[in-house]
Amino acid sequence: MRGNLTRIREVAPRSRVMAVVKANAYGHGLVPTALCLADADAFAVARLEEALALRGAGVRKPIVLLEGVFNAEQLAEAARQNLEIVVHEREQLVLLEQAPPGHRFVVWLKIDTGMNRLGFRAAQVDAALASLVSMGERLHELRLLTHFASADEHDSPLTGQQLAQFAVLAQGRSFARSLANSAAIFAWPDAQAEWVRPGLALYGVSPFADQVGSALGLAAAMRLVSTVIAVREVLAGETVGYGGTWRATRDSRVAIVAGGYGDGLPRSLPNGTPVLVHGRRAALAGRVSMDMIAVDVTGVDAVQVGDAAVLWGPELPVEEIASHAGTISYELLCGVSQRVPLTLV
Repeated sequence: MRGNLTRIREVAPRSRVMAVVKANAYGHGLVPTALCLADADAFAVARLEEALALRGAGVRKPIVLLEGVFNAEQLAEAARQNLEIVVHEREQLVLLEQAPPGHRFVVWLKIDTGMNRLGFRAAQVDAALASLVSMGERLHELRLLTHFASADEHDSPLTGQQLAQFAVLAQGRSFARSLANSAAIFAWPDAQAEWVRPGLALYGVSPFADQVGSALGLAAAMRLVSTVIAVREVLAGETVGYGGTWRATRDSRVAIVAGGYGDGLPRSLPNGTPVLVHGRRAALAGRVSMDMIAVDVTGVDAVQVGDAAVLWGPELPVEEIASHAGTISYELLCGVSQRVPLTLV
């Protein structure tokens, strides 16, 4: 992950890096990831609880609450923990206006340039800025932020429109800006600005459907590994697993691996999805169940109980497994369940 941070700084050399560690650092472990990425300029989380966990672990770098706060108690806690807050709706402005004096907030005003999820529309921006500026001593620094809907599409007209709208709204204002997520850092250099907000790229995974992380100079940080718990001889014509969706076309050897949707493997993974055993690709055979999968290891020599089976990692890109599952890498990484032990290397 530190190498990936270095790579991001190479691609966006004039920007400060806000490392996005929400959702348990995309499944990599919130606190260990933040401690590993101590050289980041700031961290970004979705919720107050995540920020409190970081502060409790001794993380003193700036922490940005991407969804902001939603009541006076949360605002008071954000002040106590010296958290930076995103403001994206009128009610959050009112909370700040009503906050007791004594703390000066760093506030990120979120502008909706086309995502249509959170943020002030263009016609509302001047009024929101005026409200914030009028807060006087409650405001330490004001910054601007937006989020792209299609930055992972290299030729997206929507991204171009969002960039243009943000440029108009920011023109003549000296506030620091943050636009670029992982995809925009690599595909839309005009979006890099004073701050970039990498998430997926920090973990060595590509945000683009047609590339893997290594093609961007990144290294996958997660290796999901389990163990062969049985090896069975399956005769030609026999089926394996629930529903009999895989049928042996020849006498076969099938390894049963301790891993299933209870661990975060999507049930949607089809027959043929690759699994690495002894460094060789074997094929998923039958449906993913809660605790087990079956893998056709007929062509892999000497497979036995206790052997490792790599489900994804540097040698088997999670991007490829996500494609087989009909989903995106984010979902697989975030979906690794809490019963899977985390080992740091």
